[in-house]
Amino acid sequence: MAEGSRNEPAMDAKRFAALAAAYGGDLRRWPEAERMAGTIFAASEAGEAILKHAGTLDARLDSYRVDAPGKALHGSIQQAAGRHLIQRRRQRFWWLGLGLAGIGLAGGLAGLALVAIVTPEVQPDHTVLDANVTAFGDAGPDAENGEDSL
Repeated sequence: MAEGSRNEPAMDAKRFAALAAAYGGDLRRWPEAERMAGTIFAASEAGEAILKHAGTLDARLDSYRVDAPGKALHGSIQQAAGRHLIQRRRQRFWWLGLGLAGIGLAGGLAGLALVAIVTPEVQPDHTVLDANVTAFGDAGPDAENGEDSL
């Protein structure tokens, strides 16, 4: 069967350049579905130029190395991390305290609302306050004397 009969679109320079930019100059890194068409296009002059440019970029990226950080940088990062951890612990402690206070306040308000709703209203006795009424009861002449009954 011919290559075009497998429903594969023909590779053009724009698509080839986009794949080379994304996956590099090594066709083994390309997606499996694109490798065959890429191999065919790579045989052309434009394909060779694109792969050469992508290969140069790959070599530069592969040769780039980052030096290990010095002891001073390492120490300053550890100090900053230590300060950050202490600050986060303090914040967590304060938020915990505020949360507990909020829970207590909410519980108090709920209890107050419950007492106000559940407690029946007591109708006051309609007594007239006169000279014989004290805070301990009625001291009038018809009140029972506790000492006489002993």
